[in-house]
Amino acid sequence: MADARTDTASTTDPTDPTGAADGSRVVLFLVTVASVLLVVDITMVSVGLPRIQDDLNGSLAGLQWVIVAYSLTFGAFLQTAGSVSDRIGRRPVFLTGIALFTLSSLACGLAPNVLVLDAFRGVQGIGAAMLLATGLPLIANAYQGQRRNMAIATWGSTLGACAAVAPLLGGVLVDVANWRWMFLVNVPIGIGAFALAATRLPRDRPAPSAGRIDWVGAATLVAMWGLLNLTVTRGAEQGWTHPLTVGGFAAAALLSTAFVTIERRVPAPMLDLALFRIPTFVGALSISFLSRFVTVGSSVYFLLYFQGALGLSPLSSGLLLLPIFIPQLCLGLVAGRLQSRLAAAHIIAAGFATLALGALLMGLSFSPDASWPDFLPGLLVWGVGSGLASSPVMSIAVNTVPAERAGMASGTANGLFPIGAAVGIAVLGVPFAARFDAVVGAQAGVPDAVRERIVAAARNGDADRVRDLTPARGGEAVTAAIEHAYAAGASVVMYGVAALALATAAVALILVRQRDLVPRDAPA
Repeated sequence: MADARTDTASTTDPTDPTGAADGSRVVLFLVTVASVLLVVDITMVSVGLPRIQDDLNGSLAGLQWVIVAYSLTFGAFLQTAGSVSDRIGRRPVFLTGIALFTLSSLACGLAPNVLVLDAFRGVQGIGAAMLLATGLPLIANAYQGQRRNMAIATWGSTLGACAAVAPLLGGVLVDVANWRWMFLVNVPIGIGAFALAATRLPRDRPAPSAGRIDWVGAATLVAMWGLLNLTVTRGAEQGWTHPLTVGGFAAAALLSTAFVTIERRVPAPMLDLALFRIPTFVGALSISFLSRFVTVGSSVYFLLYFQGALGLSPLSSGLLLLPIFIPQLCLGLVAGRLQSRLAAAHIIAAGFATLALGALLMGLSFSPDASWPDFLPGLLVWGVGSGLASSPVMSIAVNTVPAERAGMASGTANGLFPIGAAVGIAVLGVPFAARFDAVVGAQAGVPDAVRERIVAAARNGDADRVRDLTPARGGEAVTAAIEHAYAAGASVVMYGVAALALATAAVALILVRQRDLVPRDAPA
C-alpha cells in the first residue's frame, strides 16, 4: 500500500462501499468529520441563543450577531478559500481551517461577554469556509470515476442528515450541560482531526498552470460576498426598501462588476468566467442556491409551527426531525450508486419532485391539533427527496471542471449555500407573515398595533414574545387564533416550496448535461 501522505490513488477494496484504499478513506473520514462540525454548528447555535442572552446579559443586536458574524465571514471567504487552495494546495488550507475553527470554538466557549463571542464567531466562520471549500476537492482528488461519486454521496448525505438533527443536538447540549458546550464540544474533535490530518492527509501539489494568487480579485470577492450576505441577512429586519438595504445591494453590484473587470484582465483569475458558458456548471450553481432556499428556508417555518402551534420545546421539535435523518442518509448513498447507471439530471429531478411531494404532504397535515403521526409521512418523503437531490449536485459541481480547478468550482457552489438559505428564509417569510396576519386579524379583540407586533415576533421565531403580547382579554380565543395562524402560515410556505421544488427539477433537466462532465478515471 502506498504511503497515505504522498499517494492519493485508490484501489478496489471489496469490504469498502466506496472502494477506497486506506489513504482515500482517511481523506473521506477527515473531510466528513470536519464538515459535519461546521454544518451542525451553523444550525445548532441558534437553539442556545436565549441561554446565551440570559448568561451574558447581551443586547438583542449583539445576540443576533452571534449568528450573523459566522454567516457573514463563512459566506464571504468560501469562494476565495477554494480558489487559493487551487494555487497553494488543499492540505495547508484545510489544516489552517481546522486550526482556526478549533481555536475560535475554544474562545467562543470561554467568552466573557457577547462582544468577544461575536468576534470569535467571525473567526470561526473563516475557518469553516476553509474547511468546506477544500473538502470537496480533497475527496475529488482522492477518488476516481464512480468511486468519486460514492465518496461525495457519503460526504454530502452525512452533512445533510446531521444538519437535520442539529437542532436536537443543540437542545440536548443546552438542556443537559449549558450553552458553552455547543462550542467546547468542537475542541477535542478538532484537535484529533488536526493531528490526523497533519500526519495522514495526502500532500498535493498545485498545478503549474494555477498561477499566482490574484490578491486584488480575492479582496474584491471577499468584500462582495460579505456585503451581499450582510445585506440579505439584515434586509428582512430593517426592510427591503430601507436605504441601508438598497445601498448594500447597490454596493454589492458595483463590487461584482469590479470583480468581473479584474478577472478579465488577470492571467490566473480567482474565478474563470468561461465556466459560465457551460450549462451544467450554471445548473449546478442554480441548484445549489435553490436547494438551500427550499430546504433551509422552509425548515425555519415548520419548526416555528412545531413550537408556536403545538407548543413544543426546541428539544422536542428537534426530535420530530429524526424521520428526515435516516432516509436522507440512506437515499443519498443510493443516489451515489445510481450515478453509474442514470444521468445526474434525472436523479436530481426525481429528488426535487419527491421533495415537492413531501412539502405538499406536510402542508396538508399542519393544523393546531395535529400529532406526530399526522406529519410523519411528509417528513419521511421529505428526507427521501433531500437525499436523492443533494448528492449528485456536488458531484457535478466539481466534475464540470479539470481537477486543478476543483477548489474554484467547490467554492463557487458552496458560496451560494448561505445566500440561498438567507434569501429563502426572507422570501418565504412574506407569505408566512401575510397568512399569519390574516388569521390573527380575523380574531376580534386584537388591536392593530398589537397584531403587528405579534406578527413580527412570530416571523422572527420568538414564540415567547408572541405569548407575552397576547391580550389578556379573550386570551383563550386569541391564543387559539395564533395557533391556527402558525399552522396556516407554515402550510402556505410548504405549498410554495412544493412549487419551487418542481421548478428546480425542471432546471436540472434543462441545464445539467452528461456531456459537460469531465472524465477523470486517473488520479488527479
